[in-house]
Amino acid sequence: MGLTKEQIAQRIAKEVKDGYYVNLGIGIPTLVANYVRDDISVEFQSENGVLGMGPFPFEGKEDADIINAGKQTITTLKGASFFDSALSFGMIRGQHVDLTILGAMEVADNGDIANWKIPGKMVKGMGGAMDLVASAENIIVAMMHTNRAGESKLLKECSLPLTGVKCVKKIVTNLAVLEITSEGFKLLERAPGVSVAEIKEATQGRLIVPNEVPEMTL
Repeated sequence: MGLTKEQIAQRIAKEVKDGYYVNLGIGIPTLVANYVRDDISVEFQSENGVLGMGPFPFEGKEDADIINAGKQTITTLKGASFFDSALSFGMIRGQHVDLTILGAMEVADNGDIANWKIPGKMVKGMGGAMDLVASAENIIVAMMHTNRAGESKLLKECSLPLTGVKCVKKIVTNLAVLEITSEGFKLLERAPGVSVAEIKEATQGRLIVPNEVPEMTL
């Protein structure tokens, strides 16, 4: 129901502005590079040490030595550079990244995000997410609105261990575009064919619904 993962990435790509330095998280965010307009200049950064990522390679054109932080093979654009993690996180912690796009398991209506651990499941660690949410001024989350059981992932309060507190600015799900405000999630756009009533039913956290909610364009 609603948008596909590719369409979520396509909608988020509209938030990317000319001259931006952008960090793409694992999952849906990695698809955003495929949909950025050709007439703007954007530098995509990956915390494993790449600046100047391009779209995903076509099948058969992959280079196993060129990967993103999620270990996916990527392409690089002319002028791209490679560097160690110390320099990469210096860029992030020094707030040189204009926009961070992350996936999430849960987001609370005050902007808290949980995206690194499910209790009882083995994880290697938080990775770069902690630095990204602590340092970025503009964080957009790409996620599905509900989990596989149909339960809301947009909550009054996150139940999973937090990655960051009050840091998310905007969320794009398969159902809607929402902005974090002091009163909760503000509904900005709804996915084509999705009603406001469906979004209300799928949102556990506080939801502000304006009189007019336009259908999003891709």
